[in-house]
This record gives sequence, C-alpha cells and structure tokens, in this order.
Amino acid sequence: MTAGTLHWQGDGAEIHKVVVGPYENNVFVLRCTQTGDAVLLDAANEHERLLDLCKALNVRSVLETHGHWDHIQAVPAIRDAGYRVAVTRDDAGMLPSYDDILEDDSVIEVGRLRLHTIHTPGHTPGSMCFKLVDQPVVFSGDTLFPGGAGNTEKDATRFAQIIEQIDRKLFTLPPETIVMPGHGDDTTVGDERPHLDEWIERGW
Repeated sequence: MTAGTLHWQGDGAEIHKVVVGPYENNVFVLRCTQTGDAVLLDAANEHERLLDLCKALNVRSVLETHGHWDHIQAVPAIRDAGYRVAVTRDDAGMLPSYDDILEDDSVIEVGRLRLHTIHTPGHTPGSMCFKLVDQPVVFSGDTLFPGGAGNTEKDATRFAQIIEQIDRKLFTLPPETIVMPGHGDDTTVGDERPHLDEWIERGW
C-alpha cells in the first residue's frame, strides 16, 4: 500500500502523501522511523484507502487542519476503526464527530518526532498549521499555497486575518522550510514570502 506514497524523508522522519477525493485533497502521514509511530493529517476522503494507509504505516491518530467538508469526509469511518481525531475548538462544530481538541502553540509527539501547532485563522476560524520541530517542514492546510493565501470568500476581514497569520507565524520560519498544503504542490517559505505585498494588493 505504501509503495509510491513516500513524499519526503528527514532525520528520523518520513512523510507519505496520497491525493484523494473530487477536490484532490492532500493527505499526509508523518511517521517516526525510530519508533514506527505515525499520525495522519486530514481524513479527507476515500476512507478505505486511508484506512489501508493507516494500517500499513502504524498510524495512531488523526489531526485535522480545519473543518471544511472536503477535509473531513473520512472522519466517521476513521473513528469507527478506532482512531482518535483531533480538531481545534473553533472548527469542531463542522465535524460529524471528533475526540480531542487541538490547542494553539502546543506540541504533539509522534514517536520521537514533535509537531508544533500554529493557529492560523482566516480560511476557517480554527485553521491549524503543524510545524515539524527541528526539521524544515510545515503542513499548512488551506492557509498557505503556492501563489497565495487560502480562500477567504472575498471577506476583507478574514483576508486581513489570514495575511496577518501568514506574515507573523509562517513567513517567520526559515526560507528553506517546505510548505506542504492541503491541495496542490509543495512550495517553500522563501519562494512565497517575497510575494506577500502582491497578494495584499490583489486582495485574495
């Protein structure tokens, strides 16, 4: 099942990626190669495929970047199979069910790896990014993509909010940091940061 899913390798870390559903959602699995423990980010769709991946990679739990429906379609089946699902309090009401609440600026242990939670509201009130501690990777959900911020539905207040989060919390990361978004291709902080003023001028 994991043949062809390996997306990135680091110090004691593997990241696997599959693309699922009609909106081509990226689903990532972060795995600690020392302990074998793993976590899945965004139980988006195609639950049978994701359950196979969970079993193959020893996933212990699921983290949701936010509560939009295209990112949560597989949540009921994943929970029925015994995996705990975590989401921020602000987005919890969007899910049919969940187990745990994600807090801002906290650390989630995945074997010997650690993920730092970064609350980045704007796309949704509870959008959360996850930075792999001491390694150049951030999972940005639908907050940051190659070429711009996530959709704020032409709401000026939400757009200002997401731009502030990106500027203060993501663009302060080292330029070589790989950004792995909820849809589409990877980018880096260094590639995107110079374009912030263009996005502000563009307004979306």
